[in-house]
Amino acid sequence: MKKLAVFVIALSIFAVKSQGQIYIADSCRVSFFSAASIENIAAVTTTSKPVMSTSTSDFQISINNESFIFHKKLMQEHFNEDYMESDKYPHTVFKGKINETVDYKKDGTNKVTITGTMDMHGVTKTITIPGTITIKDGLFFLSAKFDVKCADYNIKIPSVLGNNIAEQVAVSFNATMKPYQSKK
Repeated sequence: MKKLAVFVIALSIFAVKSQGQIYIADSCRVSFFSAASIENIAAVTTTSKPVMSTSTSDFQISINNESFIFHKKLMQEHFNEDYMESDKYPHTVFKGKINETVDYKKDGTNKVTITGTMDMHGVTKTITIPGTITIKDGLFFLSAKFDVKCADYNIKIPSVLGNNIAEQVAVSFNATMKPYQSKK
C-alpha cells in the first residue's frame, strides 16, 4: 500500500509540473554488487516503477529497500536490519533531471547524465549518474551503472566485517519506459 501511495504522489507531481508526455517503467531492474574477499554480495529488485517527463526531463524512482532479493536469506536480513535499517528508512528515492537535450521522437541511443538528489538511509546527497537512453518505436530503454559509497549515506560497516563488505557498491539500473496511459 505504501508503494502505491509513493507512486501516486510521484505521478501527481509530474502531472502538475509537466505538460508533455509522462513515461513510466513497464519493467525495471535495479541491482547492486559488492565484491569481497570472503563472499560477494549481490541483490536485485524488480518492483520499482520510475517515472519521467519528456517535457521537463524530470526523472524519479522510489525503491522499497525490503524488495531487494539476495541469494542468501541471512544476507537479506542483515541488509534490512543492520545496514539499511529498513524499518526506519524504508525507501531509497532518487529525483533528478536529465542534463542533455534528447529528441524523444527520434530512434537512437543517447548518452546522458542525470543530476539529482538521492535520499538513502536518512541522508540526501546530490549525485550525477551517467547512463544511456535508447529510443525505439516509442519506448525508452534506460540504463545506468554507478558506484555508491556506504560512508556517504552513513551506512556503518562493523570493523569485524570490513573484509566481507566493500566500502563501495556497484549499482546497475535498467528500465523500459512506455507512455503513461491514465485509466479513467
